[in-house]
Amino acid sequence: MHFTNDLAPATGKALFSLPVRVYYEDTDAGGVVYYANYLKFCERARTDWLRAVGLEQGRLATDQNIIFVVRSVKADYLQPAVLDDLLDVVTTLGKLGHASLVFDQKIQRGGQTLFETLITIACVDRSSKRAAPIPPSVRAQFATLV
Repeated sequence: MHFTNDLAPATGKALFSLPVRVYYEDTDAGGVVYYANYLKFCERARTDWLRAVGLEQGRLATDQNIIFVVRSVKADYLQPAVLDDLLDVVTTLGKLGHASLVFDQKIQRGGQTLFETLITIACVDRSSKRAAPIPPSVRAQFATLV
């Protein structure tokens, strides 16, 4: 697994990239990546990015009693990916709210953007399942990436 921790040229925000290979199981009957799998690739990238910056979701649940859940998704499918493509899932943290985060993610092949999404993630109290503020220590880590 290889991550870049560069700055996105247009915004100056921290940029993370996760390479993903398209396997047969990722494709539909037409031989292209099944639409829901783009969201799975993005989920995998966000999870691995959190781990890379020292925020493991399992530990946040047990130590801080918080979980992060998807609140909304805006997705644009621009071009298809196909079997054996090597993709890059590029992630930036677009906005850090009081109890939410907005991720800007792109799936690219050779620099060409195939898929774009804005995903809002809510911080939720693990016990009550209600929105909760992002704990100060976690927020401080996120603040360095916006």
